[in-house]
Amino acid sequence: MVRSLTRGITWNVLALGAVSLLTDVSTEMFYPVLPLFLTSVLGAGVGFVGVVEGIAESTASLLKLFSGWFSDRLRRRKVLVLAGYSLSALTRPIFALSTSAWHVLGARFVDRVGKGTRTRGTL
Repeated sequence: MVRSLTRGITWNVLALGAVSLLTDVSTEMFYPVLPLFLTSVLGAGVGFVGVVEGIAESTASLLKLFSGWFSDRLRRRKVLVLAGYSLSALTRPIFALSTSAWHVLGARFVDRVGKGTRTRGTL
C-alpha cells in the first residue's frame, strides 16, 4: 500500500514541493506586514498601498492566462516554473533594501510576474 502511494513521486516533484513550500512560507511571513512597512517606515499613503496590491494581483492574474497558453505552446513547463520561482526569490532582498515606496511597488510587480509565470492558468 505504501509503495503504491509513492509511485510517481520523483525527485523533481519533491524538489518542486519543497521550493513551493519555502516560497509560500516566505510570502506569508512578509506580505501581511507589507502595508505597515509601506505606511509607517516608508511614509506611503494608504491609497498607494492599494495601488501596489492592485497592480500586483492584476499582474499575477493576467500572466496566469498568458503563461498557460505559452506553456502549452512551449511544452517545456520546467523552464517556466524555474523562471517564476527564480523571479520571486530574487525579489525578496529588494524589499529589505527598499528606501522608497516605489522600490516596493517594483519588487512586488516582479514578484507577481514570477507568480504568474510559474502558475499555469486554466480557462
